[in-house]
Amino acid sequence: MQNLFFKYSYFLSIVFLLATINVAGQKAQQDENSSLVDYVNPLMGTDSSFDLSNGNTYPAIATPWAMNFWTPMTSKMGDGWTYKYDENKIRGIKQTHQPSPWVNDYAAFSLMAVTGELKFQEDERESWFSHKAETVKPHHYSVYLADYDVVAEVSPTERAAHFKFTFPESEKSYIILDAFYKGSMVKILPKERKIIGYCRNNSGGVPDNFHNYFVAEFDKDFELNHTWKDGWQLVENSTSSEGQHVGAIIGFKTKKGETVHVKVASSFISHEQAQLNLSREIGTDSFEVTKEKAKKAWETELSRIEIEDDNIDNLRTFYSSLYRVLLFPRKFYEFNAANEVVHYSPYNGKVLAGYMFTDNGFWDTFRAVFPFFNMMYPELNGKIMQGLANTYKESGWLPEWASPGHRDVMIGSNSAPIIADAFLKGAKGMDAELLLEAMLKNATVAEGRPVNSVGREGLEYYNKLGYVPYDVKINENAARTLEYAYADFTIAQMADKLGKKAIAKKYYKQSMNYKNMFDPSTNWMRGKNKDGRFQTPFNPLKWGDAFTEGNSLHYTWSVFHDVQGLIDLMGGKEQFASKLDEVFEMPPKFDASYYGFTIHEIREMQIVNMGNYAHGNQPIQHMIYLYNYANKPYKAQEKVRDVLTKLYSATPDGYCGDEDNGQTSAWYVFSSLGFYPVTPGVDEYVIGSPLFKKAKLHLENGNTFEINSKNNSKANFYIHGAQLNGKLYNKTFLKFDTLQKGGVLEFDMGDTANKNWGSTAESVPYSLSTSKK
Repeated sequence: MQNLFFKYSYFLSIVFLLATINVAGQKAQQDENSSLVDYVNPLMGTDSSFDLSNGNTYPAIATPWAMNFWTPMTSKMGDGWTYKYDENKIRGIKQTHQPSPWVNDYAAFSLMAVTGELKFQEDERESWFSHKAETVKPHHYSVYLADYDVVAEVSPTERAAHFKFTFPESEKSYIILDAFYKGSMVKILPKERKIIGYCRNNSGGVPDNFHNYFVAEFDKDFELNHTWKDGWQLVENSTSSEGQHVGAIIGFKTKKGETVHVKVASSFISHEQAQLNLSREIGTDSFEVTKEKAKKAWETELSRIEIEDDNIDNLRTFYSSLYRVLLFPRKFYEFNAANEVVHYSPYNGKVLAGYMFTDNGFWDTFRAVFPFFNMMYPELNGKIMQGLANTYKESGWLPEWASPGHRDVMIGSNSAPIIADAFLKGAKGMDAELLLEAMLKNATVAEGRPVNSVGREGLEYYNKLGYVPYDVKINENAARTLEYAYADFTIAQMADKLGKKAIAKKYYKQSMNYKNMFDPSTNWMRGKNKDGRFQTPFNPLKWGDAFTEGNSLHYTWSVFHDVQGLIDLMGGKEQFASKLDEVFEMPPKFDASYYGFTIHEIREMQIVNMGNYAHGNQPIQHMIYLYNYANKPYKAQEKVRDVLTKLYSATPDGYCGDEDNGQTSAWYVFSSLGFYPVTPGVDEYVIGSPLFKKAKLHLENGNTFEINSKNNSKANFYIHGAQLNGKLYNKTFLKFDTLQKGGVLEFDMGDTANKNWGSTAESVPYSLSTSKK
């Protein structure tokens, strides 16, 4: 019996060993073949509405920074919330350039397939669909149109897209091209199996000659062709239509499972350029080849940052956020027949040489998106700087919110930190002298601004008094003053490096204007009247009014360049840290009287149980890291990890407010790596609490920077110690050059606060007050 038992046990152990080897082999193969693109959920943030933003995103089917995106439409034409996760009907798949629902779209047109009775009006042609029969990836969208038994798919290139429609057996199958309202034209060319045309819809910011020219090539003969004219009037057996809102319909018989492919491209220059874009970017490629090329484009960029973690949800959230960071600003340039870079200018309507980028609000993205580009994509950011120089040449001003041209949205002078940070971090190919000239124009010239958001509203007051007064009918005056003061600092930084010492001295001095808004009786920033007295009554919980989409508790910390100066105003580090604590510890009370209703940004603050901390809006997103300046980095570590794990997830409700051109995502990307660029224009990142066990940054210069976090876990979010390239590291910041040279930063993590780490005077990040400037 013992012999038999031994033989049987031995047999079982061999079987178990072989099974283990097989499973390990399968796992290794899975790891080897795994795709980072598969972690991305483009539906993150799509469960949003006017009243409550969980991101205010749409699924962008696109390649990184593409000229055109594509997205399914659950909402009517012109609705900024074009895709709402909780809606259940689709009207078409549209080419979109929308950077935000609040700014809305331009140059949009759509394709839709129907069968049976012809339905082409958008409210009639819509089809029921389910997320269960929907595939949503950055490089590929597929949906089952239940009312028509059709599967519609699209895969993108930068300026083109490949559609694939799988039809049922039907005597009446149609593809509809809706060229949208506000001016459009279609022309059907049956012998060439083509539809060409243009759309002119926009929400502002375009010259009079603005057109988006498109071409659509089909792989099946047309058995009928109709168009419609204004008022949805069907014109049977017609090949062209032009008006305010027109479209084209082509029809044919289909067999069960028959596929019809449509290759589509567009151009802001001409039909000929649209055809050239199509020939170059798709040509004779099959749908699968286009799909794989788009997937490879994403895989290349996502793999620049390599994450190791046991929590797959962390990986999904990281790469979904990174996908959003890599969408904007949009490439608004094309390659002509001679393969030269050219662009249609959304500022003067001419076709000109050189780069152009658009669809970006610098009030949001100066904070982390552009610092991320300087860290990981300096070559791209150099091209973006060339595009900014072209904007200045073509309009006379730098953009602040472009879509595609100047738009009157938000406040500040935030082109300055974007330009200065790029210059100081070595972006190649930028015309520094010209861009500094443009920055100085913003700071000195009040006349001729195309819209209020360009240049500086209230400039004369700011330059004379050192602040924008509360009582001169310029709204958001305290916020403007704080943002102008920081912009002045970045002008000084750039001028200083260029050897323009007099200019640097002037703007370093002006950057101290933030002190004019500080009320020592409350230790909050406060609006000030023209006569020098603070405005009354004062409620620091009042949103808007003297501030922008926030209150004094949020904007008081907008002294990016001189946190130590703010600490001194508050009476020292203990008082400063206590004031930071107050924001988190008080109830989420608010005063919405300035708006007359509770705006979504207020509601998003109220419901997350973090006091008055409003992470869903940008002004406060750097605030947590300011604990480091008060030698209390452990408090930053607590709160960073809290935000990372509670307010973000790769789900339709995965953000806690507007995503905004990648900014809220960039906060996550940086913070999960373990640091954040509190002060663009300074060569430092401020350390928080790394989320992952290991992260590798594959830098553009060929170097690799690795962040290892020993004992990192859900409970172990405190930094107990650190080593940089094998040497003890006690600073709460990381130098830009240190990172770019490559190396290894190692954190030892624990579940209790180490109040000694990062507690010395030398541990504190940069402030102008303590620098040698």
